[in-house]
Amino acid sequence: MHSRVGTQPQYEVFADEFLDHAQHGLFNAHYDRPACLRLLGDVVGATVLDAACGPGLYAEELAKRGAHVMGFDQSPRMVELAQQRVPTGKFRIHDLANPLDWLDDQSIDVVLFALALEYVDDRIAALDELRRVLRPEGALVLSRQHPTGDWLRHGGNYFEARVIEETWSRGWQVRYWLTPLEQTCEELHKAGFLIERLLEPRPEAEAAEIDQEKYERLNREPTGFLAIRAVPNPHRPLVTG
Repeated sequence: MHSRVGTQPQYEVFADEFLDHAQHGLFNAHYDRPACLRLLGDVVGATVLDAACGPGLYAEELAKRGAHVMGFDQSPRMVELAQQRVPTGKFRIHDLANPLDWLDDQSIDVVLFALALEYVDDRIAALDELRRVLRPEGALVLSRQHPTGDWLRHGGNYFEARVIEETWSRGWQVRYWLTPLEQTCEELHKAGFLIERLLEPRPEAEAAEIDQEKYERLNREPTGFLAIRAVPNPHRPLVTG
């Protein structure tokens, strides 16, 4: 049993495989990305920070929709892939365990934080930094594994936050946090956010052509992801320096 995920870039060893998997795969292309993009809304002219950007698949779509994209990831190879995919974007290697000291206060219109919250040990500190760089009228869109699905798969005490290790279908070994939905909501609250919307998405119809069984299961069971749109709490003034 581990008490921390740590700061090693876990996806570095399978970054290219992940790009191949996520570009057109059911869970990423036809389930999570559409949900996140729906919550992001109109991004024309907006400065969007893609936190834990991976190989740049979300960033690519945001750039196509008219956003000015910045991004970071703890994996050097992921950053390289993202920059290749979105030449107009600005990407760098960075770990959310550290402050975003290269970004000014209230300099970002929208933050996207897709499927990476589980890999952060101090999530309140990370969310607090994301709030710091957001403009007062900005928004954070994050997605995470559905905690009910995590509990159904791993069992144990649903309300106990714990780190687990898992081997995914392609042999990828990952370590991440299992936390209840309540804890994610509390962490957002403590970081100064108000939850505006929460989605339990269903996959797009195209997903049925990839895997009919998974498509049907995700349409009836909370075993995939959820997505949240949160905004800075206007009653919690930003404290800096």
